[in-house]
Amino acid sequence: MAGEGSENHLSNLPQGWKTARLGDMISLRGGLSYKGEFLSDSGNSLVTMGCVSASERFKMSGLKRYSGDFTERHRLRVGDMVIATRDVTQNRELLGSPALVPKGLPGEAIIVATNLYLVANHSKSPTEFIYWLMKTPAYRNQIIASAKGTTIVMLTKDSVENFTFSLPPLAEQKRIVEILGALDDKIELNHKMNATLEQMARALFQSWFVDFDPVHAKAAGRQPIGMDKATADLFPDSFVDSELGKIPKGWLVGKVGDLAKLNRDAVNPGDFPTETFDHFSLPSFDDGRRPKTELGSVIMSNKFIVTSNSVLLSKLNPHIPRIWLPDLNASRRSVCSTEFMVVSSKPGVSREYLFSLFTSNAFASIYGTLVTGTTGSHQRIRPESVIEMKTVISSEQITRAFKEITKPMFDRINHNLAESRTLSALRDTLLPKLLSGELSVKELNSKISA
Repeated sequence: MAGEGSENHLSNLPQGWKTARLGDMISLRGGLSYKGEFLSDSGNSLVTMGCVSASERFKMSGLKRYSGDFTERHRLRVGDMVIATRDVTQNRELLGSPALVPKGLPGEAIIVATNLYLVANHSKSPTEFIYWLMKTPAYRNQIIASAKGTTIVMLTKDSVENFTFSLPPLAEQKRIVEILGALDDKIELNHKMNATLEQMARALFQSWFVDFDPVHAKAAGRQPIGMDKATADLFPDSFVDSELGKIPKGWLVGKVGDLAKLNRDAVNPGDFPTETFDHFSLPSFDDGRRPKTELGSVIMSNKFIVTSNSVLLSKLNPHIPRIWLPDLNASRRSVCSTEFMVVSSKPGVSREYLFSLFTSNAFASIYGTLVTGTTGSHQRIRPESVIEMKTVISSEQITRAFKEITKPMFDRINHNLAESRTLSALRDTLLPKLLSGELSVKELNSKISA
């Protein structure tokens, strides 16, 4: 694989391969210019920059709903591809990155927003092959090198169209897509499983500690649904008045600070330039909650130390929830951006309970009111305000029972994340080799079966 100026490399092609120009295979067209008043809770699906990810085929959290008009020119179909035309991240990893439109998006139509190009594929190559081509280091390097701008960098259309590369025969293209797609499918399956597990844990927290379902059931003389007798016996059968409304008898109104404390211990990784750290940052969270393993020499400024009993809670822009239950490596120190709060659980309280509390709708409804700052990009939460937040506190026995049920779920989530990181590394290693002809699918299969 190569960009412009690499003719010598492209001249040494495997048999049946040829040199191709991307602009001869695809065309790019802009998206819909829309007005904010047409954004709604229902309607058609609006594909935005937030749907593009460096690690996912399509980021569902970036999807918006749109009730305005559009033309056929702006309609997307399953399997269509868009690429990001601008980026504001320091490493520019989203610039020129592709996303594939999945099945099952809500609404009757799929609309492409501004700041994206729709990629129309005019060649006989599968769209998925073009997608993987746009993931190669050679393509990425050319796009980044051609970027225009400083704080906001913009994509150069010519850079995409003039990208020159080695094109394998169609049969090999399909085999490459199959290999890389299988790895991606497993990563996506892990992602969906994790979403389901987190949803189950949140639902249980909501039932026990917000809606008080077991207490309501016992007060009505019923056995709590889906609960064994030993666990049911831990819950009271009546309510008392409190400043937060009716709460289970024997429970207390306290503060988050009764359950957790802020850990402000810090280190400057630059003082340990040859030591390897796991770096938990906001971009890493957004990129599939994958901390970067980096030498201290490349990590800038002081970072908080991440402890084993902690939850990371973003202070920046609470309308974008970033709450992380970190999986720590025993052989490396872990650090995080100072844009995170490191919230450590107190004795008798599990970090699984804290994570569930912080991801609950009840917590989010209050958390968002604690911001300082006026603009969307500079709103922050004061850590002290979080510690002072009022919350209902149950007995230690009930929180322990909650941990016993949910800890296996969260352990599985972290296992899936670790497996996905391994699969991603394998995929990213194979990608340039397969698309340059350095390694054929036949050779890869031979190595696997050997």
